[in-house]
Amino acid sequence: MTLDTTRDGPITGTGTASVSEPTSAELVARAAALVPDLIAAQAETEALTRTPQHLVDRMRGADLYRVLVPRRYGGLEKDLAAFTDIVTELARGCPSTAWGYCLAARHVVQVATLFPRSAQDAILSADFLAASVAAPTGTLREVENGWVVEGTFQFASGSVYSTHYLGQAFPIAEPGGKPIGPPAVFIAPREAWTQLDDWGWTLGLRGSGSNGVRFDGAVIPHDHVLLDTFFLDVNVSEGTAGSALYENPLYSGRTVGPISLDVAALMTGMALGALDEYEKLLETKRTVRPPITTRADNGYYLRWAGKAAAQLDAARALIRSGCEKHAQACRDQQAGVAEFTARKDLETVVMGREAVLLAWDAMSNKLFRSAGTTATGQAERMSRIWRDMSTAWTHIYNSQGEMYDEDLGRARLGR
Repeated sequence: MTLDTTRDGPITGTGTASVSEPTSAELVARAAALVPDLIAAQAETEALTRTPQHLVDRMRGADLYRVLVPRRYGGLEKDLAAFTDIVTELARGCPSTAWGYCLAARHVVQVATLFPRSAQDAILSADFLAASVAAPTGTLREVENGWVVEGTFQFASGSVYSTHYLGQAFPIAEPGGKPIGPPAVFIAPREAWTQLDDWGWTLGLRGSGSNGVRFDGAVIPHDHVLLDTFFLDVNVSEGTAGSALYENPLYSGRTVGPISLDVAALMTGMALGALDEYEKLLETKRTVRPPITTRADNGYYLRWAGKAAAQLDAARALIRSGCEKHAQACRDQQAGVAEFTARKDLETVVMGREAVLLAWDAMSNKLFRSAGTTATGQAERMSRIWRDMSTAWTHIYNSQGEMYDEDLGRARLGR
C-alpha cells in the first residue's frame, strides 16, 4: 500500500475542543435520552426496515453522527470509548437502530486514517456516514478519469442512511477480466450506487437498513481507491495518511480491534435492554410454585438477574479496557514509541469477542430462558431482542471469532 502523506504540516485544531462542544458524557446522555422513544418505535422500525426519519433527525440533532468525524470537517473527534458507550445506549433501546447507526458512523475513522487529504477534502463532512462490507466481491477497472466500479455488495448495514459506501473490490484490466492483483479499498459517494430493496426478511435486525448496494459502472476519482490494501489488515508501522494529517492518534491505528469492540458494544447494549425488560417482568409476573409471590421476591429469579447484570458489567469493562488498549497503541505509534502491531490489534479483537460471549450468555442462558413463554410472543420486547441478538450472532466477528483466537495464539508464539 502506498500512502500519500503530502501536507503543509499537521492539520491543526484537531486536538482542542470548542467550549460549546458537547462532552463525551453529554453525548452518551443524549443517546440514553433517546431510549424510550427508540423502544416505542421498534415495531415501526421493523416495518420500515430502517429507522424512522423523525428519529434519524433527532440523532442528527443530538450530534451523534459527528462523534468520530475530524474537527476539520465539522466533527467532534471524540474517542472510541465515547463512541462505544453511545452505541451501547442506543442498542439498549433499539438494536436495529443502533446497528444501522454504528456500522455507518464508525467508518469515518478508516477514511480519515487511510485516504489522502485530497480524497478526504472531497468526501468528508460533519454528517458523513459510510456503510461497508468487508468481503471484496466487486471489481475496479482503471480508466482515464478514475476507476469504474462494478458489483453488488450485500448486507451493507446502514446503507440507507449513508452518504458514501466504503468497500473492497478486485482490480481488473478489462471488462469481465480476472483479478490482476490483491483487493483494493474504495470509497464512493451515494450517487454512484443503486440502493437495493432487499432487506427485512431476516429473523432479527429487520430495521437496521442493511440493504445491499449495486454499482453499475460508476466512475470514482483515482484518489478514492487504495490499491493493494486489505481493509482488515493494514500495516501502519510506517505511519498512515491520517497520522501525517492529524495530531490526533485516533487516525493512526489498525482497524480490526475497534470493529470488534463496536460489535461487542452492540451485543452488550442489546442484552442490557433485555435485562431492563426482565426486571420489569419480575415485578409483574408471579411464580408457579409455592410460595406464590412475585418473581421479584423469589431467590432463583433474583440470582438470574444478578448474574446477568454482573456479566454485562464485565462485558462493559472489557469493552472500555479494549478501547484504552487500542488508544494507547495509537498513541505509541503516533509518537514513535512502539509499533502498532497486528498482535496488539488481535489482543483488542479477542477482548471484544469475550465481551460478546458474556452478553450472549447473559441473554440466552439467564434472561430469555427464565423470562417465561409469554415473553416469546412476536410483539414482546424480550422476544424482539432475542431475535436481534441471534441475528447479530451470525455476523462474521461473532460467528468466526475463534479464527481470531487462533490468530492471536499464533502471534504470541511468533508464528
